[in-house]
Amino acid sequence: MSSIPRRSLLKAAAVAGAAAQFSWALGRGDARAATGPEAPIAEKPATITWLEHGGLGAAPGSTFGVPWPKGAHPADRTFALTTADGKEVPVQTWTTARWPDGSLKWTAHAVGPAAAGAEKFTLAPGTPAAATRRITVTETGRRITIDTGTVTAVVSRDGEKLVESVTRGGVKIATDGRLVLLRQSDLDDGDQGNAKWERFDGEITGATVEQRGPVRAVVRIDGKHRKATRSWLPFSVRLYFYAGADSFRMVHTITYDGDQNKDFIRGLGVRFTVPMRDAAYDRHIRIAGAGEGFLTEAVQGITGLRRDPGPAVRAAQVRGEKLPDPATWDQRVTTRLQYIPTWGDYTLSQLSADGFSLRKRTKAGHGWIPAGGGRRANGFGYVGGVSGGLSFGLRDFWQKHPAQLDIRGAAGDAAEVTLWLWSPEAQPMDLRFYHDGMGQDTFPEQLEGLNITYEDHEPGFGTPYGIARTSELMFWVNGSTPTADTLVAQAAAVATPPQLAASPEDLSRARVFGGLFAPVDRSTPAKASIEDHLDYLFTYYKDQAEQRRWYGFWDYGDIMHTYDEDRHQWRYDVGGYAWDNSELSPDLWLWYAYLRSGRSDIFRFAEAMTRHTGEVDVYHLGTWAGLGTRHGVQHFADSAKQQRISTAVYRRPYYYLTADERVGDLMHALVDSDETFLVLDPIRKIRTEPYTPDRHALSIGFGTDWSGLAAAWLTEWERGGPKAAKAEARLRSTMETIAAQPNGFVQGTGLYDLDTGRFAVATEPVVGVSHLSAMFGLVEMCAELIDLVDMPAFKNAWLDYCRYFNASKTEQAARYGKNFGTLLLFQGHSRQDAYAAAQLNDPALAKRAWAKFHSSDGYTSAMVWDKTPVQGHAALEPGYEHLWISTNTTALFGLAAIQNLALVGDSLPA
Repeated sequence: MSSIPRRSLLKAAAVAGAAAQFSWALGRGDARAATGPEAPIAEKPATITWLEHGGLGAAPGSTFGVPWPKGAHPADRTFALTTADGKEVPVQTWTTARWPDGSLKWTAHAVGPAAAGAEKFTLAPGTPAAATRRITVTETGRRITIDTGTVTAVVSRDGEKLVESVTRGGVKIATDGRLVLLRQSDLDDGDQGNAKWERFDGEITGATVEQRGPVRAVVRIDGKHRKATRSWLPFSVRLYFYAGADSFRMVHTITYDGDQNKDFIRGLGVRFTVPMRDAAYDRHIRIAGAGEGFLTEAVQGITGLRRDPGPAVRAAQVRGEKLPDPATWDQRVTTRLQYIPTWGDYTLSQLSADGFSLRKRTKAGHGWIPAGGGRRANGFGYVGGVSGGLSFGLRDFWQKHPAQLDIRGAAGDAAEVTLWLWSPEAQPMDLRFYHDGMGQDTFPEQLEGLNITYEDHEPGFGTPYGIARTSELMFWVNGSTPTADTLVAQAAAVATPPQLAASPEDLSRARVFGGLFAPVDRSTPAKASIEDHLDYLFTYYKDQAEQRRWYGFWDYGDIMHTYDEDRHQWRYDVGGYAWDNSELSPDLWLWYAYLRSGRSDIFRFAEAMTRHTGEVDVYHLGTWAGLGTRHGVQHFADSAKQQRISTAVYRRPYYYLTADERVGDLMHALVDSDETFLVLDPIRKIRTEPYTPDRHALSIGFGTDWSGLAAAWLTEWERGGPKAAKAEARLRSTMETIAAQPNGFVQGTGLYDLDTGRFAVATEPVVGVSHLSAMFGLVEMCAELIDLVDMPAFKNAWLDYCRYFNASKTEQAARYGKNFGTLLLFQGHSRQDAYAAAQLNDPALAKRAWAKFHSSDGYTSAMVWDKTPVQGHAALEPGYEHLWISTNTTALFGLAAIQNLALVGDSLPA
């Protein structure tokens, strides 16, 4: 076979995402029709397993989501969880989505330490087991107290101390949990020696109990960072507690609301005070390096001395155990203890993805000495003594560099622990726009710029104001210094939080997300080949993230848009070809790949992308709140601020699989984002007719615009959110008025009334079709809505669009009076052919679907599925590039088509 010219990286992912839906439509859909309805599934339990091997480990608990078929379970159904050997596990259940008939669609479930030791569970209707240790929450005017049965945390409702204290067995292990921000007011690009730092402290504006047990409790704390009269950088922190657990989880979000030219973040951290009660030789420091390696030291070490206190004493100190009375030691050591230094301060800094350094000193005012280093630290540590101490960890420590861990004052009465989400030893966080505009002051000039660098620039639009970032932290409240095995387990729980998950079979059987997927199937050579190609492409992207170092506080989770085959480098510095920002829906490709396979590596890649694209690529404050930014050199650089990037369709899978509250917040915030069309016209630069946004006549596209609005409305409706009634009404009214257009979806756009939630029905038919219209979740939304809402006119309008996109120009003109013009992405749109073929039972359309998939503008059977080494002067370090994944984003939608094809049955020509 011969290779073909280099093709799009992102086109690859798009084809894969469509593939799973393609094959479901042609294969599974026909099979269901041929064999009749499936057996009743209301009584079928769900099989639940850990995403990775190892079980719960040292984590406090796990929260997971399970889907249910329509009508299977009434809204008041209770569930019981049992292990494979029949042991009952206490579980807390709540509803995250309902079907239109009121039955359960998605439920969330939380388990605590009682789930430890089991690898497989069954979730079925029943009475949940009672927890031996119930979590309790007590509220007073200024405090919230959470008691897990093992530890007690006191949370403030105001002031600067988010967590006043955490105790275990009546002993205070940690106090004064607070947020720290260091601001620098200027950047001298040549010399930062004169830069001034200011310290701001987190100040609480409110705290709310969101869940109160019996297994899981959640407290949300909101506020801003304050110094004197200035408050800025809003934060939202959630604390998670599980019954019986000795630890708690923190999810920390900041939203940038500063001036990019004046407010440079020099450090951003979470700080606790740890009382130190034990003798210096009974105080211990543990800092994780790479893998399972640890710095294992005492504040006052008695190993390696010129005089030996005794083997048993030395061994006990290394193990973290209380030492025998010094009177029993070799007295040549005991009488000279005062001359052995105490090391109170430690710092581990990870300033890049490729190196960390560790140093220590006795105390402030004295010199630091190096204590080691390595490549990638786990971001975990411990400080305390034989009477108790605090373990702490920051997830994605090296991936979201620059990060840092500080321990200060461990030789005194209290140590101070700071987990720096942005290391103060790194360069300040510089969010200034990366160029001066280059004279692009008018729309015509900006369009010329678009035509050369693919960047849509507009003065004042390249702003970080309103973008956000979420970080995850863990804390253990230890009654004594943990053993080496326990520390390894705690560090592992920080790096990869144990996650329970339903099986692909259960996910598919429930027909959620429009039923557009089925489990991986390798039952025939053709299917196996497609699955192999899907695996190959995912592995390629995953490896590229490592080879190209797609890491960093603001960048981790995203991928690049387009490859530069001349430089053997992604076009990280070329306008719209740089960071992808969800262009052509890589989020959906990854989530559908996970739903089909249950693979943990795909889940974790998709999870990182969801955390990134939902926070960094979207505005959460300011004029453009509710909109996302098109692909570019910086995640906020492009002037195209649109629904297609912020759309809830990218967040829905992660939310329903994990019940993550922060992602739930992001989706709820989009319910009223139809109002953004009042402040910004998405196609303002290319309009040929006069247009002024009007509340009663907003121009909104039926593709990339409406699909984003529909995703937010559907999510709010099925979640039963505060605006569920409004969301359902807007969903139904827009569906009805799109269907009523002279050309349905092919009409392209309509004038929307914010007050009525309806599109005005045009008097004249128009053809307004773009190859991008269905690329940002429209296919997924329409499939799901057709399954949920009985509206034949809407279904017919969508099926017409599906049938005619890939039709000949003659067929298009015969149906609509004119053809659709020049289009792209025929392979990616083969899934619409397949969907319509299954819905209409049309063998000819099914045959065309296969033809467009195999022999149009995407991947072909003649391609060489291989990769080429890149070495020497062509790359920063040896690695690989693909022979044909390279040049523009259209590849991602092709991957979607491959995913669909992987499911196809043998009854159709392959």
